[in-house]
Amino acid sequence: MTGGEELARLLAEQYARADVSLRELELRSNKAGGTRLPRATCSDMLAGRRFPKKAVMLAFLRACQVPESQLPDWERAWERVKISQISAVQATVAQLPEAARDGREVSLSKSEDRVATVDQNIQPSTGEPGRGWRRARRRVGWAVGLAAVPVLGTALGLSALIDPGPSPPRYLTDDGRAFGSGGSSQFTVTVNPAHSELRLTRRLDAIIARQTATISVDGVLAAVWQPLQGESRMWRDQSVVLPSALTVGRRRLTITNTFVASELDFNEFAYFVDQKVDGTWSRADTVDVGPAHPESEAAHHYRIIHQNWAGTRHTSYPE
Repeated sequence: MTGGEELARLLAEQYARADVSLRELELRSNKAGGTRLPRATCSDMLAGRRFPKKAVMLAFLRACQVPESQLPDWERAWERVKISQISAVQATVAQLPEAARDGREVSLSKSEDRVATVDQNIQPSTGEPGRGWRRARRRVGWAVGLAAVPVLGTALGLSALIDPGPSPPRYLTDDGRAFGSGGSSQFTVTVNPAHSELRLTRRLDAIIARQTATISVDGVLAAVWQPLQGESRMWRDQSVVLPSALTVGRRRLTITNTFVASELDFNEFAYFVDQKVDGTWSRADTVDVGPAHPESEAAHHYRIIHQNWAGTRHTSYPE
């Protein structure tokens, strides 16, 4: 399943089986605590007028007394639909008029479909140095949407790119952070508004396989970090090209990475932003993530939700 209409139909089936009113669902949700279920929200969700946040969908299913053992399947279905929406956004960007591509007026949906964690309580990062990683035996929903990701990789320009900056040393010590299911990270970067192309690169520890996350720019879905196969511990630099219609003409951008899937979690050690101005590539900004770099995190308004690791790694880049 990759369509919002199909998800709405399946949710409506659960509502019919529950044989209760929207008012009763709202009361059950209030009694259980947590995410609220306003009747208007449920009505829009069941009619397919609004794509729900994952927490709202789960609260609805629990109120319909769907067994907890079935909820992971619903979560995976929701994530497949969310990923499929990214390609639709990219198609919209590709069809924008030339004026919009030049950054003069861009209007994309920023409603319930946005990836930015608007309703979540974003807290400043708190490091947990010294906590080690172990190779995960559990798999956290990495199967969701992976069949769609290679297609998205082509549609969103996620092919491996050569970094225009200086080559990193083969061996490198760096600190970073990681977040798990339901988590995200957010930061701001500064660029030359006259750029014609913008590239975002993430340094990661590749030992954790199938790390997948969506990327939003100022709250609008823009790209996806492709899953990579797990390998022995080593650094990898992964790059995406951000849609120019979302960046050109803007000096300050807010980037949000939102967890989709992984064998364990999604790690990040540094982000590099490269810009093309008058045909020449240059480094626009660098976000150094990790407990040893509070100045960089503060300067870029870095925030992380559901952090489950913070520490240092000393390893090498591949030959």
